[in-house]
Amino acid sequence: MGESVDNEMVAVPAGSVTLSDRRTRRSWAVEVASFRMSAFPVTQEWYARVTGERPSTARGGRLPVEGVSWWDAIRFCNALSVREGLTPAYEVGPGTGSTHGDATAHWDTAADGYRLPTEAEWEHACRAGSTGPRYGPLDEIAWYRGNSDDRVQPVGGRQPNAWGLYDMLGNVWDWCWDLYDAEVYGTYRVLRGGGWSDEHWSCRASVRRRSHPTFRIDDVGFRVARSTPAAVDARPA
Repeated sequence: MGESVDNEMVAVPAGSVTLSDRRTRRSWAVEVASFRMSAFPVTQEWYARVTGERPSTARGGRLPVEGVSWWDAIRFCNALSVREGLTPAYEVGPGTGSTHGDATAHWDTAADGYRLPTEAEWEHACRAGSTGPRYGPLDEIAWYRGNSDDRVQPVGGRQPNAWGLYDMLGNVWDWCWDLYDAEVYGTYRVLRGGGWSDEHWSCRASVRRRSHPTFRIDDVGFRVARSTPAAVDARPA
């Protein structure tokens, strides 16, 4: 897979999405500005080209990178931004932000660089205008326990959603920027989408999972997003 495919970004239109949490039985509506999202999860080839690292358990350039923490993902975003001459979205270091030990992360919402999607952006992009639990028949759109042969699969091997995004459900879970529930779970971050080892009920647009930002496992990866200029200009200073 060449760099042009790795780096293919899909325009996601503005819209609204209603998030829900089964644990708290709470739902909340979010307005989502237009943005761009990578058509595929970040691949091992792309990750290695940007960072020089190959952290995954399974090996293959077209496989999604896995075994990466939330911190690994945001550092990849910054490295990719620098590589392409963009302003990094994250300030990583001492200061106000989301803490882990001595490290902190702050999202500069005015930056034009790469970043993780928010949870609302992720679900809005996943649904692509659909309203059911999935954007198509599960076996046609996702790698999960029922068809994955118990292993991660190359990106793009199943049908995309209506907006041209592949592997939004199944294959690997995607890290999102958001804290899951700071009052209860502290620094735990949101994971979305389900993975290759999950049962069908975990591969739904609304399912939320959480984990510590240092967590690494072989069914968790990520994809990248970028704010559109209009959306950046509209954000509060």
